[in-house]
Amino acid sequence: MAQDRDRDRRRRHDGEAGGDKRAPQSSARGAHPRTEHKGSRGQAGPRANERRTGRRGETVAPARPEKKRKQERLYPVGEPMELLAFLLIHLKDKGRNAIKSMLARGQIAVNGEVVKLYNYPLKPGVTVTVSHGLIVERAPLFGMRIVHEDDDIIVIHKDSGLLSIASDKENELTAYRQLTAHVRAADPASRIFVVHRLDRDTSGLMMFAKREAVQQQLQNDWQHAVTERSYIALVEGWVKKSEGTVSSWLKESKTLKMYSSPYPNDGQHAVTHYKTLETNQTVSLLEVRLETGRKNQIRVHMEDIGHPIVGDKKYGARLKLLNRLGLHARVLAFNHPVSGEQMRFETEIPKSFLQPFRTGDGGAREGN
Repeated sequence: MAQDRDRDRRRRHDGEAGGDKRAPQSSARGAHPRTEHKGSRGQAGPRANERRTGRRGETVAPARPEKKRKQERLYPVGEPMELLAFLLIHLKDKGRNAIKSMLARGQIAVNGEVVKLYNYPLKPGVTVTVSHGLIVERAPLFGMRIVHEDDDIIVIHKDSGLLSIASDKENELTAYRQLTAHVRAADPASRIFVVHRLDRDTSGLMMFAKREAVQQQLQNDWQHAVTERSYIALVEGWVKKSEGTVSSWLKESKTLKMYSSPYPNDGQHAVTHYKTLETNQTVSLLEVRLETGRKNQIRVHMEDIGHPIVGDKKYGARLKLLNRLGLHARVLAFNHPVSGEQMRFETEIPKSFLQPFRTGDGGAREGN
């Protein structure tokens, strides 16, 4: 009996080590589960270019790799022209009929919206997107519009009332959140990075980065990268000087209000230049250019010279003339962080800012 048990053990050992030369028994229920795993003893794993099926010993050709995500190419528009003419210039490998077919199939978009008209008029600053497949139209943007987009940056026009980015305690629609959804519609892995901000009640131009390296480059070299950054401010009172400069050191109080310190080198140095465009006995329209970009810089400096921005109760305003803050970021010019190209964007002065000079005092009245 002992000899029989030793003989059985030797047979089992030889079989597990791969020394059993007998052909495997077929089974209607398939192979033993142990032999279905790559590298199981007694069964060689599949080759690098093969994969197993559910049946023992069988391999098949590798599955085809998934198709790459549909690629998109972005083309910023520099001068007015019709869409077809623009595409013929940039898509040199395609003929007129091929491009018209792409338009008909919905492969062309302008600022994220699919356009199928070959004679669609393009304006400088918009971006044309060309896709190898059908473009999924982005969700509409609220309180903002895209004026330029390429592979590295997005420049938007933000309306008054829209937050640039929410704080930790706020959970509402923001420019940042909408742009994140915008870029992820084309690529779920895409992200948006904040370069600078505008106050909620300030309208106008601002820029976001589409890559962290671009964000860091812009922020680290902001003073040299930005060649022009100007605002339009509607301020209280008659500004008698045709132009002037305000320079001070800004600090923040415990109530989160910025103010100019009376002591030199006490805080962040801020320099604001202004030029009077229009004025009357009640309000003045100023062009304001920033030499530095500090938090609430223009608002503090306008209060410092005795002409707070209309609607800015936080910084001394008394007139209720607008349903918003009288501050608009009109011009943003900079050297592109990747290409080095000089880029400049300019928007119109809000009509409500001009109204007081067409109708006298515009119905201005003091607030409570």
